[in-house]
Amino acid sequence: MNDLERQCVTTIRMLAVDQVEQAKSGHPGAPLGMAPTAYTIWDRFLRHNPRDPRWLNRDRFVLSAGHASALLYALLHLTGYDLPLDELRRFRQWGSKTPGHPEYGHTPGVEATTGPLGQGFAMAVGMAIAERYLAERYNRPGFPVIDHMTYVLASDGDLMEGVASEAASLAGHLALGKLVVLYDDNHITIEGDTALAFTEDVEGRFRAYGWHVQHVDDGNDVGAIQAAIEAARAEVDHGGRPSLVRVRTHIGFGSPKQDSAAAHGEPLGPEAARATREFYGWPADQPFYVPAEARRHLGGAVERGARAQAAWEEMLARYREQYPELSQEVEGAREGRLSDGWDADIPRFSPTGSVATREASGKVINAIAGRLPALVGGAGDLAPSTKTLVDEGGDFAPGGYSGRNLHFGVREHAMAAAVNGMALHGGLVPYGSTFLIFSDYMRPAIRLAALMRARSIFVFTHDSIGVGEDGPTHQPVEQLMSLRLIPGLTVIRPADANEAAEAWRVALTREGPVALALTRQKVPTLDPARHDVAEGVRRGGYVLEDGAPRPDVVLVGTGSELHVALEAAPLLARRGVRARVVSLPSWELFQEQPDEYRRAVLPQDTPVVAVEAGRGLGWSSLVGCRSTVVAVDRFGASAPGDMAMAEYGFTPTHVAERALALLGR
Repeated sequence: MNDLERQCVTTIRMLAVDQVEQAKSGHPGAPLGMAPTAYTIWDRFLRHNPRDPRWLNRDRFVLSAGHASALLYALLHLTGYDLPLDELRRFRQWGSKTPGHPEYGHTPGVEATTGPLGQGFAMAVGMAIAERYLAERYNRPGFPVIDHMTYVLASDGDLMEGVASEAASLAGHLALGKLVVLYDDNHITIEGDTALAFTEDVEGRFRAYGWHVQHVDDGNDVGAIQAAIEAARAEVDHGGRPSLVRVRTHIGFGSPKQDSAAAHGEPLGPEAARATREFYGWPADQPFYVPAEARRHLGGAVERGARAQAAWEEMLARYREQYPELSQEVEGAREGRLSDGWDADIPRFSPTGSVATREASGKVINAIAGRLPALVGGAGDLAPSTKTLVDEGGDFAPGGYSGRNLHFGVREHAMAAAVNGMALHGGLVPYGSTFLIFSDYMRPAIRLAALMRARSIFVFTHDSIGVGEDGPTHQPVEQLMSLRLIPGLTVIRPADANEAAEAWRVALTREGPVALALTRQKVPTLDPARHDVAEGVRRGGYVLEDGAPRPDVVLVGTGSELHVALEAAPLLARRGVRARVVSLPSWELFQEQPDEYRRAVLPQDTPVVAVEAGRGLGWSSLVGCRSTVVAVDRFGASAPGDMAMAEYGFTPTHVAERALALLGR
């Protein structure tokens, strides 16, 4: 490391220390240890434009070890992103651009919200998948329109988490050679030495996954780190294996707390910080000090990035002349636009017969896929059941990255995170699917999708005890309501084929993630000539049948249970009770409507019976106190689906009885 490199690395290190000291909160150890590795990536390899953080063909850098956020903020500031030094001084403070863990969409240059360990690693796998698909679709000889690397900085904790193991296995299988993971092997976690719980052969594990594996013995050896990254990049042309570079570092390097757990999650403290400054020969009384030479050198990223993007734009102009139709798709990918007429072929289902909403969803996916090449997705080994295969779409696989169908294997954790990564990358409309019960495996990534407002689509089928014989282990009870608890996630549970079709239209135009909950069993099809299903779904809830202008009771149903409510209404009519039937496919969409509309659908002074084959907890917040809920507040049972539904009270007779009891009749 020459003098200029040493000065740049020390600047990064000390800016990270100063942020944590100023906030009296944070993680200084990892930045002190990994600054040389981060510097090497950002200074010698990362192709990016600080003036346009959303440039489509930029390299991606994901700080999976999100607790080291001060390191990333130092890099973003020094390389010219719109992150002033004053924002570093406001590290972890209210309203700052430097929150405790990196947040996508909040801080310029942050590619993903990270902190929950392993998630950044798995999202980076999704980004690498997106790069390969788009490159295969759009690149032509002499026109590498999509051609970039994805770099990850990961910690011991990332590699302990199961989601990273699943994602690493998938990446190895797919031979994602443009993915490079730098592993901060510092031997320390919060509880102490990693030997307390983590003694496996990490390199051997990744070799078994099919990765190219190297190690650097000295985390301060910039030359060795550079050589390892160069070898990793060469893998793109020699076998296409993703790369893991294990870098032996020392947490808190240069501080009195070096190699201790105390360096991980707490400030160094004034005395230790002062000693660290002395170790590096840094001014003792100048916090947030940036030498002019370091600023000038690292700030060169602005000019390099502008040149790189300008060259790409010039290539794109020539590409536009030779491939006008493809270039229109590329422009759409850049801007996040859907193809013109993408929804023109969405079917309208006849009211004759019954169709499972998962079946209807599958037909809609294929109707959309023909006009929307950005639609790419798959399942956790369940596509024949979730009906998410794109017919004639081909498989996304090594040697054939143009396929529309992703086979995630039995890896729901990694699938959800990879879908997020694909969405964050841009240019794709990604989805992942499994049974609703297994949304529990995906929940951390779904929560992050909502936090990031990622346009991820999660397709869940087998949505209730109507699953039947598989029994309580496979019958979701609390999952639907628990998903509704996630702020920013739109949950849609369509009641029939036409509601399912409209749910997909909403999912593809909605900002933020959407979860679809679909039936395994067949349900009657509503007549779109009689009911304004499309408008109703878009508004989250609507009046389906009305017994009178002023009903005595409102029956609200979601999913398959809507039809139970519909059949209960005439039973009540025979008892002189005027019932309104409301379909409520999405709480979130309904709650966004004006008060006037919501009151018109659910009058405040009218008793309500809600019917849903899931936990009833929470319904009163939507339908008021004068209500009762026909729900499932215990686990299910193994029996044919129809019998299970009947035994749990999802029959027209039982719903009518509950309504009469509510009315005191």
